[in-house]
Amino acid sequence: MTRFFSKKKYGHERGLSAAFRQWRADSHCKFLHGYSLEFEFKFGANELDERNWVVDFGGLKDLESWLRKNFDHKTLVASDDPKLSEFESLQQNGIIDLVIVESAGVEMFAKMAMEYSTKLIEDNYGDRCWVESVTVREHGANSAKCKR
Repeated sequence: MTRFFSKKKYGHERGLSAAFRQWRADSHCKFLHGYSLEFEFKFGANELDERNWVVDFGGLKDLESWLRKNFDHKTLVASDDPKLSEFESLQQNGIIDLVIVESAGVEMFAKMAMEYSTKLIEDNYGDRCWVESVTVREHGANSAKCKR
């Protein structure tokens, strides 16, 4: 069976700069730090559409909007972070733009993006195509992937 794949990348140059901390870490990752994150979505299909595409890249505006809403100049804090109330205070005082997440880190950011993009693709394309994987990169050396 022939399968087709395409990728859409929202690179570091897009400015999806997010700060977060992994409060459970014993290393310096327990401190608030940030990156201009990169997101790469891999789409799959068993058959192409009438234009011979897996997905219409131009039709992914909602995906980019979701990325900006959650990762563009945001501070992402885990819902179980013992200092969450302090971050909420910073939000109330206009110092940060807080996004509360299940857990912080590129693995969980990849999971979040996988869940959102999967629903978006299903809503727009039915079962003709799917999200094969989502890779999130902090920089050239660190990345995580969530795969179907």
